[in-house]
Amino acid sequence: MKNTPEFTSFKRFYPYYLQEHKNVTCRRLHFAGSSLVLIIILYALFSQQFMLLWLLPIIGYGFAWVGHFFFEKNSPATFKYPFYSLWGDWVMFKDMLVGKIKW
Repeated sequence: MKNTPEFTSFKRFYPYYLQEHKNVTCRRLHFAGSSLVLIIILYALFSQQFMLLWLLPIIGYGFAWVGHFFFEKNSPATFKYPFYSLWGDWVMFKDMLVGKIKW
């Protein structure tokens, strides 16, 4: 794994996070995974099939990691910054929804 900087705030982390997500296919896979996570949460809550919630990390990380390993060709920030990375996923998802980031 390449040497990554240390971060003391999400504000400083997020530009690094975006730098690690330059590839549009990687970003689209993140978006797809995050969308499916939200759909599964809603479905599990409304259907009361709470066992489906076990799928969340598989779906969320699965799509993202395919994007990183096969398209972005880098290591996911999750490995070094799990909390900031999860936060970054949702901020990037929102930024893509509102058109701030191309997808």
